[in-house]
Amino acid sequence: MPEPPELYAPEPGDVHARRAAALREVLHADAVARDEAGGQPLDAVRALKASGLNAAWIGRAYGGEGASWTSILRVVREFARTDGSIAHLYGYQHLPLHITAARATPAQLANWFPASVRENWLWSNSGNVMSRTSTARRVGTHWVLDGHRPFSSGTHVADVIQVSWDGDGGRYTAVIPADRDGVGIAHDWDGIGQRQTGSGTVLFQGVRIADEELLGRPGDEVTPFVSLNSLLQQLVLAQVFIGSAQGALAEGRDYTVRESRPWIHSGVERHTDDPWVQRRYGGLHIRVQAAQALAEQAAAQLDELYPQGHGLTAHARGSLAISAAAANVVAGEVGLAVAEEVFEVMGARSATRARGYDRFWRNVRTHTLHNPAEYKKRTLGQWLLDGSHPQPAPYR
Repeated sequence: MPEPPELYAPEPGDVHARRAAALREVLHADAVARDEAGGQPLDAVRALKASGLNAAWIGRAYGGEGASWTSILRVVREFARTDGSIAHLYGYQHLPLHITAARATPAQLANWFPASVRENWLWSNSGNVMSRTSTARRVGTHWVLDGHRPFSSGTHVADVIQVSWDGDGGRYTAVIPADRDGVGIAHDWDGIGQRQTGSGTVLFQGVRIADEELLGRPGDEVTPFVSLNSLLQQLVLAQVFIGSAQGALAEGRDYTVRESRPWIHSGVERHTDDPWVQRRYGGLHIRVQAAQALAEQAAAQLDELYPQGHGLTAHARGSLAISAAAANVVAGEVGLAVAEEVFEVMGARSATRARGYDRFWRNVRTHTLHNPAEYKKRTLGQWLLDGSHPQPAPYR
């Protein structure tokens, strides 16, 4: 009898995706236990840093590998096949990396990016734009930051944090070490999924910030290039959803082949010979492949546009926004459907906490609640009806 095919092998020519696939095998060994434990994924982060993938996107001029966005997003997808939290942390670190690349001075880049490569920094962000809960005052030659910010994914294991506050003239952003005096991690994240992302609250108590740590000034123009951050976020999440669907389907398939029993009225001796089971797996696989194709198309579009830098036009940015929204919506819907429906063909004995198959659905569900598909569908519908692109804003 032939062996089941390998599912979702990384692209042969993508060295970063292949490296991520090897690390995924390591992360898989205790993925269920880590999901159950929550907290800080310290061992997983150490393994991530040792892989060198943290610095893969940073340009060769700073000692990085200059990886494409397509490769970075494939790495996210690989990790999500077993661990949505590490996929989330890895993908989201590229949001502050992009903002730094887009807004930092040459001197700042020459300081931060080589150090990031050399020391394998994990970047994070604590500047949730929906929450105006931190302020800073000018004291001598420094700023002093107080308050807090919620939904600060990755700050509990980060090396550097991009922080923001609202003050005279608008919104300020800076890059500071995560261990700076006055920075406190509340460790209050208690989501049903993404349990090791630390997506809770960061506290600021008299945190000193120097002028040379500021990224631009509040009055600086938010160019279409700078605003790519929102679209990058959508593309990262799309890959978390697709990777979760792939993981659920691959683990479900393996369980079905090894352990599932035929239903008493199926008329077959092996569960895998049941036409209903075959049709369901075939249908789920088709949906995953379709979602992946949309996401790959959007990633390729991002790679094509990104080198334009601050010359990127609003129209080109808007076109990418449509592609990112479509990829994100389909990925979220497919992720939820596959991670839930695969239980039907695995059978009742698969639904135990010890097996941990539910982690895929919980991870996707947690993220999609923060990012409702309804409003992306409206954006797509409006564009389809009158040709108007969405204006740059959080989540679009």
